[in-house]
Amino acid sequence: MTFKKVFTATFIAVLVIDNGASYEYGSGSVLWTSFGAPVDSLTSSLTAGPQGPVLLQDTILIDQLAHFNRERIPERTVHAKGGGAFGYFECTHDVTKYTKLIPFSKIGKRTDVAVRFSRVIGESGTADTVRDPRGFAIKFYTEDGIWDIVGFSFPVFFVRDPMLFPSFIHAQKRDPVTHLRDDSGFDFDSLRPETTNANMYLFSDVGIPDGFRHMDGFGINTFKLVNKQGIAYWCKFHFKTNQQVKNLFADKAAQIASQDPDYSIRDLYNAIDKKDYPSWTWTTYIQIMTYEQAEKYKYDPFDATKIWPTEDFPLIEVGKLVLNRNPINYFAQVEQMAFDPSHMIPGVEPSPDKLLQGRLFAYGDAQRYRLGANHLQLPVNCPFNVRVTNYQRDGASDYANYSLQGAPNYFPNSFGGPQPNPRTKISPYEVSGKVYRYESGDYDNYSQAAVFWNNLSEGERFRLVQNIVSVLKPAHVSIQKRVVNNFSKVNINFGYRLKIALSIAKV
Repeated sequence: MTFKKVFTATFIAVLVIDNGASYEYGSGSVLWTSFGAPVDSLTSSLTAGPQGPVLLQDTILIDQLAHFNRERIPERTVHAKGGGAFGYFECTHDVTKYTKLIPFSKIGKRTDVAVRFSRVIGESGTADTVRDPRGFAIKFYTEDGIWDIVGFSFPVFFVRDPMLFPSFIHAQKRDPVTHLRDDSGFDFDSLRPETTNANMYLFSDVGIPDGFRHMDGFGINTFKLVNKQGIAYWCKFHFKTNQQVKNLFADKAAQIASQDPDYSIRDLYNAIDKKDYPSWTWTTYIQIMTYEQAEKYKYDPFDATKIWPTEDFPLIEVGKLVLNRNPINYFAQVEQMAFDPSHMIPGVEPSPDKLLQGRLFAYGDAQRYRLGANHLQLPVNCPFNVRVTNYQRDGASDYANYSLQGAPNYFPNSFGGPQPNPRTKISPYEVSGKVYRYESGDYDNYSQAAVFWNNLSEGERFRLVQNIVSVLKPAHVSIQKRVVNNFSKVNINFGYRLKIALSIAKV
């Protein structure tokens, strides 16, 4: 018996990020069930007589109720509250010396992007103006596939080892017994002094940005950039707002929270809706560190609780990020927008950053839990600039199957299916050391926090102290003492001010 397999492309993913679905609606449009049958009524159920029981044969009612019961998907464990928009990244400076990233490949090149801003800790219904870090995540729809940068409104994170991440988040969430927020956050933080540097940002003025447009974004983690010659560099990403950084003081933030809990999302939407976007841009920068510099530098370059000082590693301008399109359906285009730092394309690769290494698994796994194994086929997530073919098959909600007609679902095979591309080979770097669980809690936790304190004005120092005390005063006295002792190692005067302010707050 002889046979021949003919491969014909059967699926092309298409994403319309500015127009959404192509359905037209109006007074003449037809109402359909989810299975495509016309609906005769959505105001009355099928019953046996006007007062009789509802019949199970009412397929329209069943279609309505069954779907309604399944409308909610699992909320993000972190970054649940947020808003998003679409636009483009434009390369304005030549950085091909450092990377072969296609969005950075030539001056003037534009790449479609989706951006989601968010709070980190609060649930989906909580107020936008609560003191909390903000997420700043960017999805590049490139000709090499999807590239995600999962960022933050601070340049540093709270922990450096991913093993601590679940406990750090649990400590900020509701108590499992009372379902109330308590002093667990400062209890955890005071036992893990590596949180000190990020807490300086959180309780300073930048802890409550005045909407999403007036805050900067940072990639936090260290990445590896690789150029066309195969030369690699360590890198950090920065996005600086051109709308001027603006923050809210605690009293103003509380007032807005009571009057307009969706303040930041509303501002984001309205600014684009009014076509305010010509000035709504973020300038994109990179910091570059060579392998040789990394070996000798005074800070661990892969420690997510540390910045790279710009006096040692200047910001190099790359381009601009412009948002000019609102989503037309929040659930489809924002709630289902899924970010994963493991989505990398040629020109960017992982570094030994411990936190990044943990995130490479955790983010994708969270999205597979929330949205399913085929969430990358959803229009807002799919790499629409690429014709995807691979050997992944089936799973819930798989409408693409990323196959060629008649192709097998295994590799290697004898029928000429999709082949690996050597262009995507990673740049090697050497790793050595004994396999062990190395505790990192006693690393340098205070030197950069001290620089932060020294650069604050007197008014900023006063507000930093007051913001900490407002959260710390209900805590047990043993936790208060640990927190004061911890911040005293940043600056003795800082600790003294906290101690005095706490004693006054008790009166």
